Amino acid sequence: MQIPQPRGPLTEALFSALRSVSDDFYSVLAVGSSDGEDAALALWVLYELHYLGFDDVPDALEWDPQLLRLRSVLERDLELRLRERFTAPQGLSVVDDLLDWVDEQDGASVAGHVHRYADREQVIELLRVRSIYHLKESDPVAWVVPRLGVAAKAALMELQFDEYGNGDPNRLHHHLYARGMEASGLEASYGAHIDEAPLEVLEQNNAMSLFGLHRRLRGAALGHLAAFEATSSLPSRRMAQGLERLGFPAEMVEYYTEHLEADAVHEQLAVRTICGGLLADEPELAEDVWFGAFTCLDLEDRFAQAMLERWGLGEERQEEVA
Repeated sequence: MQIPQPRGPLTEALFSALRSVSDDFYSVLAVGSSDGEDAALALWVLYELHYLGFDDVPDALEWDPQLLRLRSVLERDLELRLRERFTAPQGLSVVDDLLDWVDEQDGASVAGHVHRYADREQVIELLRVRSIYHLKESDPVAWVVPRLGVAAKAALMELQFDEYGNGDPNRLHHHLYARGMEASGLEASYGAHIDEAPLEVLEQNNAMSLFGLHRRLRGAALGHLAAFEATSSLPSRRMAQGLERLGFPAEMVEYYTEHLEADAVHEQLAVRTICGGLLADEPELAEDVWFGAFTCLDLEDRFAQAMLERWGLGEERQEEVA
């Protein structure tokens, strides 16, 4: 993967410095703070140094102190924004009440639009921008494994083993998505569509990396996972039916049908056993679990609203497909 196209002064300076193989990034720090897509893309690139990296960036820069300093500034701004949006629910238990709480949240639904109304061009655009997550899938959660107690760790590994194909490389969920993209005539290489990704997609992916890479946010990481699994089964069914309606290949449909039964099981595992195991050991992390769950739903709602508005759907139609 190559470094993406810059989107402002911060990414202009950062990407130029990364490509120059310079060990002096103070000039990038001197650019000062940025916001919007410029800051989000810069943070996404800095996180990617910890995943597969870039062909045009030396691997040695993964732990460069100056880059870590810049990343910490961008992370602070992102976490502050996410926390400002969040209000912890009162009087609720994660294990007993989170699934009902998730069901009560009423957000916009891209899958609902795909199910009944989307045209092929809209779905192609959706598949490309979703690939920023789906070609990585559970990797951010893997960072959390060594930070957990016995019960939560064992349960998380059970879920992750399924996500990674139960030992079969052809059944890895992100590989299934890549196969579906290829069958649909789309470029399926990791990060190929990052230049198309809007702010909302960048923030979704950055939040997962933020939670996964920081031990202090392990509760938020697992709360995010629980909410994600709890809201995956029905949208996956709608996506599969919408893809079939539009004549997409079986490989692309299979990615979503794979999640129908798996995620119905995963939601119970994620909430009751993984989050339950965490909170049995560390009950003080309950609010962070709620924070992660809220962030998952909030960022997905912001993404859905942005895409539906991009496709020309007014508020009335957005409510119809919710």
